[in-house]
Amino acid sequence: MKIFISADMEGISGIVSMEQIDPGARDYERARRMMTREVNTVVEAALEYGATEIVVNDSHDNMDNILIEELNPKAALISGSPKPLSMMQGIDESFDAVFFVGYHARAGTAQAVVDHTYAFRVISAKINGKPMSEAGLNGRLAGYFGVPVAFLSGDQNAVACAKQELNNPVGVVVKEAVGRNAAMIHPFDVVKERLRAGMAEAMKNIKTFEPTVEKGSVELEVSLSISGMADMALLIPGTIKKDGRTVIYTAKDYMDAYRVFRAMLVLTSGIR
Repeated sequence: MKIFISADMEGISGIVSMEQIDPGARDYERARRMMTREVNTVVEAALEYGATEIVVNDSHDNMDNILIEELNPKAALISGSPKPLSMMQGIDESFDAVFFVGYHARAGTAQAVVDHTYAFRVISAKINGKPMSEAGLNGRLAGYFGVPVAFLSGDQNAVACAKQELNNPVGVVVKEAVGRNAAMIHPFDVVKERLRAGMAEAMKNIKTFEPTVEKGSVELEVSLSISGMADMALLIPGTIKKDGRTVIYTAKDYMDAYRVFRAMLVLTSGIR
């Protein structure tokens, strides 16, 4: 059984602030260890319940956060950035399931630790009119290859977003957010027990999960924080403006939509 893990940092159990997740920040090195520890818990549970191959894609910021010297040696790690498929680099039709570890809620969600959607400049991203978190966007890329999302961990609203946007993955709440930079957090022994219980459920029912598939053409709608960003997004052929800071692109399929979204992020970086 082959498992793909996409691991972010904002949804890791002990994370509550930018002082932990920005490289070079006060508690970043500690956060890296917490992230690696949580990924290891998921890897170990997957192996215990029958996984034979595991690929972990580091999916936070510069995507070189997970400590390879502390990662379970039975998992392969994709590290570094940029990567063509970003948070989903390495996904293909050979995997049996996808697990999202340390994910967060979409931009604008109340009571959600460091809510955003790929970049703080993205106010919203919609697929065929439906608002998406990173779980929804990335889960549809897995669906493009026919692979279901079976598991997600994060705060309570990261789990809620995933339940709304995907085909009912197992959701594990590892902390309870009370604001954007505050949460009720728990000793790791408590978190580990929750993760292992969720993984047991996901692995035992791995064949029952359905991929989230967008069939046919796909409408991508992205609202950005500054009108000049929308202007730059118009450099992508076929992109049109909906309003001063919102653009729409009609893609031939979901892979096309995802690639255009990634291109929009590149084109709008650094604009003030």
